[in-house]
Amino acid sequence: MTPVFYYLFYLFKPTRFMKNVHYKSHSGLLQPITHVFMFAVLIIFALSGCKKDEMQTQTPLSAGAQNENLTAKWGPPDIVVHKGESIQAAVDKAKDNAVIFIEPGTYKEAVSVNKPGIKLIGELSLDGDVIIKNPGGAKNGIRVGDNGDGFVVANVTVKDFDENGVSIDSVNNFVVANVVAINNKQYGIAALRCTNGVIEFCTAKGSSDTGIHVEESSGTNVFSNTALANVTGIEVANSSDIEVKLNDSHNNVAGLTVDLLPGRDIKTSSNVHVLLNHIYNNNHPNFATDTTQLESHIPVGIGVLVLGTDQTVVENNTINNNDFSGVIVFTSLVLIQLANVDPSEYAGMEPNPDGARIRNNDLKHNGKNPPVIPGIPLPGADLIYDGSGTDNCWAGNIFKTSFPSPLPSCN
Repeated sequence: MTPVFYYLFYLFKPTRFMKNVHYKSHSGLLQPITHVFMFAVLIIFALSGCKKDEMQTQTPLSAGAQNENLTAKWGPPDIVVHKGESIQAAVDKAKDNAVIFIEPGTYKEAVSVNKPGIKLIGELSLDGDVIIKNPGGAKNGIRVGDNGDGFVVANVTVKDFDENGVSIDSVNNFVVANVVAINNKQYGIAALRCTNGVIEFCTAKGSSDTGIHVEESSGTNVFSNTALANVTGIEVANSSDIEVKLNDSHNNVAGLTVDLLPGRDIKTSSNVHVLLNHIYNNNHPNFATDTTQLESHIPVGIGVLVLGTDQTVVENNTINNNDFSGVIVFTSLVLIQLANVDPSEYAGMEPNPDGARIRNNDLKHNGKNPPVIPGIPLPGADLIYDGSGTDNCWAGNIFKTSFPSPLPSCN
């Protein structure tokens, strides 16, 4: 018998109960206990059978079976790019809405897509991944322009590009799934001026701006991604109706930012929902080198930063071990002091956060080693608020320190 079975046998055996229970009649007590014992035995055998079946279903799928699943999800391939061939050549000859499967291998090229409905799907194999690598001097690994509505990319690694790993601009209804973006200079994965997109199950690492970046976009969901060793792990800038959920962001300078930045065409940001994320140990030294760019001025040790946006909800997140703060709510005007932004760039925008809801987050060990920021003498704390804006409130958070204390509470 297994150790668990021995334990349950001990737990339910009749003699054990009989030693500790005062009773008048053996037949009145022993029979129900015996039934309990027999029921426990049946459960063990049933669970053993279920476990066996579960283990059988967890056998790794063959490459062929995995790619059958890809076909079921994305459709049968119209074109297959074989190892050593060109992905760009396949895109060039593809018709609208074509499904392009890519065999595992390293492809040293940049890919540009300007057709609707193109799906770039990396085949799955135990022998290796689909890797798109900078051939030298290329800005973007995969760039999708404004004719790329319905674009999908899945199961590829994009690395070492001079600007962005994946850049999607002015596209409606896109999907970026299971993409790994490594050591791209600006953004790992970027959605700019897009609508109705999904970025899911991706990993972004080593970006000197942001790992996963959504800007001037709407209706986009950022789900179940990992961002690490970037300046900013995940950023939602000047965007509305965005959900950021179930992500892991760690070892960045700042884990996750929701901000309203000056100098953009879109001058509002509202209804961003940040929930069920794990944001921790974001204490990486800032390695952005261009001091004219905002990212080079981000203070080290931020978990979540809400900067000037409206109706931002930060709830049910786990936010731990960030040296400056777990959650900061600031006016966007702080960039004038922090990054020498010209005040004229705020023309036409209202820079203060309104209607923020910071609730039911679990915050531990934040604010233990705050940076020294000239002109902004703030202590480290789990929660920090600069007092700007209206109708901002905090409720149900687990934390030890805040600035100020107490914070405005939600009704």
